[in-house]
Amino acid sequence: MMKRVLLPSGLLLAPALFSLSAEAQTRQPNVIFILADDLGYGDLGCYGQQLILTPRLDAMSRAGMLFTDFYAGCSVSAPSRASLMTGLHTGRTRIRGNKEVQPEGQTPMADRATLGRLFQQAGYRTGIFGKWGLGHPGSGAEPADRGFDRFYGYNCQRVSHKYYPEHLWSDRERVLFEENAGDARKTYAPSLIQEQALRFIDESAQEGKPFFAMLTYTLPHAELNLPHDESYAYYRGKLTPKPWQGGPSGYGSTPDAHASFAAMVTLLDSYVGQVVDRIKELGLEEDTLIIFTSDNGPHREGGADPEYFDGNGPLRGHKRDLYEGGIRVPMIAYWPGRITPESRCSVPGAFWDFMPTFASMLGEKQPETSGVDLMPLLLGQAKARARKQERPLYWEFHEEGGKMALRQGKWKLVALKVNSDAPVYELYNLEQDLGEQNNLAEQEPRRLERMKRQMQRMHSPSELFPFKHERVAQQPLGMP
Repeated sequence: MMKRVLLPSGLLLAPALFSLSAEAQTRQPNVIFILADDLGYGDLGCYGQQLILTPRLDAMSRAGMLFTDFYAGCSVSAPSRASLMTGLHTGRTRIRGNKEVQPEGQTPMADRATLGRLFQQAGYRTGIFGKWGLGHPGSGAEPADRGFDRFYGYNCQRVSHKYYPEHLWSDRERVLFEENAGDARKTYAPSLIQEQALRFIDESAQEGKPFFAMLTYTLPHAELNLPHDESYAYYRGKLTPKPWQGGPSGYGSTPDAHASFAAMVTLLDSYVGQVVDRIKELGLEEDTLIIFTSDNGPHREGGADPEYFDGNGPLRGHKRDLYEGGIRVPMIAYWPGRITPESRCSVPGAFWDFMPTFASMLGEKQPETSGVDLMPLLLGQAKARARKQERPLYWEFHEEGGKMALRQGKWKLVALKVNSDAPVYELYNLEQDLGEQNNLAEQEPRRLERMKRQMQRMHSPSELFPFKHERVAQQPLGMP
């Protein structure tokens, strides 16, 4: 049974922690931040999944804190990761969409405070293992330029669509896999990335230095391919088969998209389990905070079928939507001895909160952010304020006609067709209508107008990602 304390205004916190020794209070904790790719709110057993086995994450949620109302930075990869890395929501970040740079990589993120730099200045070893997607090779915005001592994985989001790639990056060195040429499936990249992540943890422990490890796994993003092992065979016998033929999307074919997707989620779960086991083996369990979350909602690419798996649970929408299903994500925090087991938190939080949270934990000066410190919530301390539940949370998305969204307390405003002459506004009461089916815009005109004004205050114009009316405003006089 989950242990709860209900504070005024519905603030849900874990009970206060027992007193810690002076040594435990002053020791610098390690942090492992695990980011899944396109994993939906309902894709884990602890969030209601019925068809896919996720025993290690389910166990981690029981041993730690599960967040019910946690949000990604955006509904696609690059802006969501930029928000996470900088502590700014998409109304303030430089990166507000996926923009590719040829021949490999994405638009560089700004040269500003990042999570990597925050931990570096606190004396930590820092590493990122998996997908970067925030600056192409040679851009001056590679992981080594943004605060990471070690990087192994994909620089480019498009390259990361291949689980059997022809190359990865080790720091600034291109590592070739000639055996994967011509779409051959010999060397599976996620297993190599996991090996490097575990090695980084081992080496940090040997050096006796605190570490910050970001494990930005590409699972379960399309393409839907992995070694056909026992897990894949298990799901082949349990799930309705779904052959999928690759095409113009560039995603590879799979004999069974259902079995592949389920096995990829279970593989992700096993990787998390390996990390937890390694921390225990090294005797670092009570010195290590582990965070698990996802970069956005479930995808429909490469044969993925979130309707079959109920990947967004009770929520409306998927990846690229600013409805809850596109941005509300699983979030689990695990820190034995510090976070009370079997606790839940319903206070809304978002990616941009991690910068102030970690700055508080490290005792470092907080850079300018859009977020708030979540550490009191994690540790169940009474000084947490219910007002955090009412603060405005904001997102914008620059594809599909332009979209904006604002949540404040139980109310959610969604703006569609922002690039048109007639934007559409939808207002929802999430407390009564979690699935966002009953638009109350006409019934609540005053609230609608207040939230529209608040939404506009949260947005700052961007030359790189302008909405249509901003592009017109930026044109010189005399231009059409």
